[in-house]
Formats: sequence, structure tokens, C-alpha cells
Amino acid sequence: MADYDVVLLVEQALSTLDARQVRSLHEGLEDPVTYHVLLPLDDAAARVEASLGSLSGSELLATRGMPMSDLDVDAVRDDCRERSTADLTATVAALEGAGATVASSSLVTGSPVDELVAKVKEVDGRETIILTRSHVVAELFRLDWASKARRDLDIPVLHLLEHESFDEQAAGPDGIGGA
Repeated sequence: MADYDVVLLVEQALSTLDARQVRSLHEGLEDPVTYHVLLPLDDAAARVEASLGSLSGSELLATRGMPMSDLDVDAVRDDCRERSTADLTATVAALEGAGATVASSSLVTGSPVDELVAKVKEVDGRETIILTRSHVVAELFRLDWASKARRDLDIPVLHLLEHESFDEQAAGPDGIGGA
């Protein structure tokens, strides 16, 4: 009996609810289900850039801005790696707590969708599940991870919202249905 490999691309640490919902999608399958988890490394450069953007607004607040030399980019990079590693560890623990078998987990340093496609090919994945926060504009223009993955993969791609129950996702943003 061959494993049914599922590749998960998650944007942040999965909650216990997320893990139970993912696991529930595969209850009743005859083949053993094995999960492979990918989580993008928190982008240090983006965090520094965002910090600088907020610092440049200091003139508006009549406060002294932080000079570039006060920023320790290596410290920010290390903090990002630590946070991402902790999120990945928590995700694996949540999945295993829900009864899942996690065969691999790794931090993604390149394009999340490219690494997802590569992992699906590597493990002969049968489906992929992408769990993210809501990204309304990216989804509208089909620039979100799930839309991009669907263009590159010939397997089912399911997009779920992290930290929301299936019922909440089905209700949509206005709470009245039709997500």
C-alpha cells in the first residue's frame, strides 16, 4: 500500500484547530496519509524595510529617526529564523497531536510556490493544501499562492484560511455565506 502524500504550504504556525481540520480531510482514506510541511522563512529584509518605512515617518511625528547604523540586520535575520523555526516546530507538533504522520518539514527560503511544486514532484504528492491568512487583493487578481500553484500542478490544490473553522470560512468575510 503506497502512502498518500500531502504537501502543506503554511504561512504561519498552525493552530490545533487548523491541524484537526487538515487531518479530518483525510479520514477514511485507505492508504496511509503522510504530510510534508513547508513554511516560508520570515523575510528579514522585508522586516528591515518595513521598519525603515515606519521610521521615515518620524518627521511627521516630530521625533528623532533611528539612523541606519542602529539597525543590526544580522540580529533581525537571526530573529526571523528563530521565529520561523519555532512556527515550523509548532505546526509539526499540532499535526502530530491531531494524529497526522509528518514525514518532512522545512523552511522555505526561495519562492514558496516554486518550492511547493518541487516538493510535490520530489515526494510524488497526491494533493497540496495551502493555509494562509486572507489576502483579498492577491486572491482577486489570482496572484496568491494557491492560484499560482494551480497553474503549475496537476493535482488538487486546496486553499484554507488559517485559524478559521470550516464553518467560518464558508460564511465568508461578511458572515453570511459564499466564501
